[in-house]
Amino acid sequence: MKDTALTAAHIALGAKMVPFAGYNMPVSYKGVTVEHETVRNGVGVFDVSHMGEFLITGPNALELIQKVTSNDAAKLVDGKAQYSCMPNADGGIVDDLIVYRIEAEKYLLVVNASNIQKDWEWIERHNTMGATMRDLSEAYSLLAIQGPKAVMAMQSLTSVALADIPFYSFEVADFAGIEHVIISATGYTGSGGFEIYCKNEEVAQVWERVLAAGADYGIQPIGLAARDTLRLEMGYCLYGNDIDDTTSPIEAGLGWITKFSKDFVNAEALALQKKEGPTRKLVAFELNERGIPRQGYDILDAGEQPIGVVTSGTMSPSLGKGIGLGYVPTALASAGTAIKIRVRKKAIPASVVKLPFYK
Repeated sequence: MKDTALTAAHIALGAKMVPFAGYNMPVSYKGVTVEHETVRNGVGVFDVSHMGEFLITGPNALELIQKVTSNDAAKLVDGKAQYSCMPNADGGIVDDLIVYRIEAEKYLLVVNASNIQKDWEWIERHNTMGATMRDLSEAYSLLAIQGPKAVMAMQSLTSVALADIPFYSFEVADFAGIEHVIISATGYTGSGGFEIYCKNEEVAQVWERVLAAGADYGIQPIGLAARDTLRLEMGYCLYGNDIDDTTSPIEAGLGWITKFSKDFVNAEALALQKKEGPTRKLVAFELNERGIPRQGYDILDAGEQPIGVVTSGTMSPSLGKGIGLGYVPTALASAGTAIKIRVRKKAIPASVVKLPFYK
């Protein structure tokens, strides 16, 4: 297992450590519910340095990105970021990612930790146009400072007006005494905040100053367990659960990042699927009785016949009820549809709902 540059700091703080995507990562410190509520109501900081970073540069950088990603990166200007995915040749998804335009011929792709090698090889295979590729994953760290108090808590650490950075925009600026840090108004929690990219040798200083600056605002370190409950309350897809090599972006409700104004891998087949309509869709559901849906549990129709499986599920700390995602036949995908979830041996009534769960 790999360590991040902050592994020793997490252990010193009493974190429960678990293997995740090949890394030794903090899953929780004080417990998932308290950490979840800290982010929803205040501010917390996650070490997500396991994520992968690829730098794509040169005159053909945009051409390569346009070929392998579904969203239209030509719409980006300097300082803007974009959520996207990389379709495979069979109708599924290689990975979901964020594309940052630093300059006209300089882009940063941020990919999932478990897919770094797979993604690199996939992009490299399609780099027939000769863009310059650099894998920065082993050299850079990433902190996510999330929550409604993030702007106030972190403003003392930078000369940039944090409140003026629009959502999915970023600045390359000073932060926590380090120059040339990417301060990105992105995140995976739905509660606002920033993601900070810096070099491994700089992150310990950034981590310490973030905790010190946020102390008056109740900042706490947050583990991966709360990151999962926070993202699920927003209905954000997790690669390996809700999307993978067998799920199409159209089925997964990611049509909004699938732009057919350009050519990309498998665009023709996905355009046909969008036109004809997919046979199944990823839906959100809430349990109508007490119970906790878990990944792999059966989704049943009203007559208790299996129609799908839960891809992500939890007890929502914010809502106090069981929530989840899963694929069902399109005919049963409308909000309000009555379904059931088999929790152990009991079929618990549930309803298909619109996202996000947490508003």
